[in-house]
Amino acid sequence: MKKENSSRIFSDAKKIMVGGVNSPARSFQSVGGQPLVMKYGRGSKLYDEDGNSYTDYCLSWGALIFGHAHRNAILAAKKTVERGISFGTSTRAEVDIARHIVKCVPSIEMVRFVNSGTEATMSAIRLARGYTKRPIVIKFDGCYHGHVDDLLTAAGSGVANLKESSSLGIPKSHIENTISLPYNNVEVLEKTLATQKDKIACVILEPVAGNMGVIPADVTFLKTLRNLTKKYKIVLIFDEIMSGFRTNPGCVQADVNITPDMTCLGKIVGGGFPIGVYGGRKDIMRCLAPLGGVYQAGTFSGNPVVMRAGLATLKLLNNDFYAKLNQRTENFAKEINAFFEENDIDAYMSNYKGMMSIRFAKGPVKNYKDAQEASSNEKYGKLFNHLLKRGIYWPPADLESFFVSGMHSKKDLAGLMEALKEFFKE
Repeated sequence: MKKENSSRIFSDAKKIMVGGVNSPARSFQSVGGQPLVMKYGRGSKLYDEDGNSYTDYCLSWGALIFGHAHRNAILAAKKTVERGISFGTSTRAEVDIARHIVKCVPSIEMVRFVNSGTEATMSAIRLARGYTKRPIVIKFDGCYHGHVDDLLTAAGSGVANLKESSSLGIPKSHIENTISLPYNNVEVLEKTLATQKDKIACVILEPVAGNMGVIPADVTFLKTLRNLTKKYKIVLIFDEIMSGFRTNPGCVQADVNITPDMTCLGKIVGGGFPIGVYGGRKDIMRCLAPLGGVYQAGTFSGNPVVMRAGLATLKLLNNDFYAKLNQRTENFAKEINAFFEENDIDAYMSNYKGMMSIRFAKGPVKNYKDAQEASSNEKYGKLFNHLLKRGIYWPPADLESFFVSGMHSKKDLAGLMEALKEFFKE
């Protein structure tokens, strides 16, 4: 495999960009080696600057449910660009995609578009605090909601208020009103909400966690959370930035039939372009400026190119598409797990419909602590590079999810299955 061009370009990048990358997850630090520099993508394939091709299961970290350069999204973007790229004004494109989202997602009655998932969660939390006039935010260990100061906390324990951030540069004042609880733990949840109920503005979680590998929340846990937040008048926020529009048009909340007060979306909604969305009940959303006193603004929010490419993508997503995609992914996970069990291998493929992640332990995990115990940077690095040599690109970091798109063929998945079996046999 040639790497000369990637090596040269990355060497130049390190001189003028921090670490040579614009997001640390791209740095290959946890898998070893040097990042590849990609040139273009088509369908399920990525092509680097040296002409090597890879079947891509990272898919821009989950954003590309129809793979790379899908015709509908590209044509919508091109047509819009020809009429102008950005206006800083209202456009019909915003209204059209907003109407589609409101129609599909059970919890959303009104929306606000922003430019990233981080911006969506940050703004949703500010709105929840403004609506409730309360300070405390509850999150869950292992759930990632972007690089928001208030949410970059170390994993918590029990009901204790945290005083330690997971990043330098965050004053304690930013996290003194953040509590992080163990995921899927009903007992700790009940105790915390009961004792802090008058101070809690909102609870935010991924209903299917994707940033500690794939861990679906227990339905009992979600139902308890929904009942308690209603009882204590706490705003419940589902972060569906990764899971939104991945499993069905109504997102995970429709899968489990539990409706939060607010939802954050991103990734798939932009059709491959940068986007963030937060929305929810009208009485909450109307607290936003210009109607209410909670301020949030953005020059490029609701960009017409993004709106049109996103809507072109969302219009292709229907129940028949999801049924086929989900079944293919579930069959894949079932087959590889049967192989692990038959050969007594300490590995397990977690999955939730079109999302998957590998564990280096037998059986599924339930929370962040379990996920950490079932992870291994060394083993994942070896697996990542094994796959890379066979033309398969996974996320270059352990505890990340990978994805199957509508463009992955039976041949693609058969190649991945063969490469995984080969690695674990060795």
